[in-house]
Amino acid sequence: MTPVSPADLAVRIATHRRPGETLVVGITGSVAVGKTTLARQIAEALPAGLNVEIVSTDGFLKPNSVLEAAGLSMRKGFPESYDRAAMAAALAGLKHGAVKVPAYSHTSYDVDPAAARTITGADVVLVEGLGLAPDAAGQRPPLDLLIYIDADEDDIIAWFLARFMGLWDAAASDPSRFYARFRHMSEGEARQCALSVWDGINRPNWLEHIALARLVADIVVVKALDHSLSA
Repeated sequence: MTPVSPADLAVRIATHRRPGETLVVGITGSVAVGKTTLARQIAEALPAGLNVEIVSTDGFLKPNSVLEAAGLSMRKGFPESYDRAAMAAALAGLKHGAVKVPAYSHTSYDVDPAAARTITGADVVLVEGLGLAPDAAGQRPPLDLLIYIDADEDDIIAWFLARFMGLWDAAASDPSRFYARFRHMSEGEARQCALSVWDGINRPNWLEHIALARLVADIVVVKALDHSLSA
């Protein structure tokens, strides 16, 4: 494996650009593996003259009310929790004109219609999140490039725990946050809850669905516990 940086990935992405066209690049991997961070780092490393947009696939999750009605509340992040047709249409549409993309609130943990935005004329769109794995027929969403972030499970668990506990801690002073519902737990109980979420939801989703994107990815990077990357 050779060390790589977000700047190296930005160079590779830039070589695939064609003037006057929008390059659509997907970035996926397990929950807590660092998709959002890598997307931001790549965007910052791309040439300053490019119009770069970042889109999160979280916006294409079905609203909580729809998931609850379908008995899918505990399947959020699994393929069936996404409006895959809407996401495919939006990704394809980015190459042809203005596209309105939905947004997701990480305070309410639900789709936020008021935060939707319109993207037009972008040179590069970085699409980060889940839902980018191939379907049952082996077809991935309409992307020009797909980057898959891989990592050891123990490292992913460490990052997931750190994120969960950070959100749990922040909710102590803001009862409107989603994680306020876990504030009745002790710190130890909250950690055990996080591990249960990983074992019962995130791990199966990663192994059974998300990891399939590795097989069709154009670029696979491996992330170490210290957040360094190699390929």
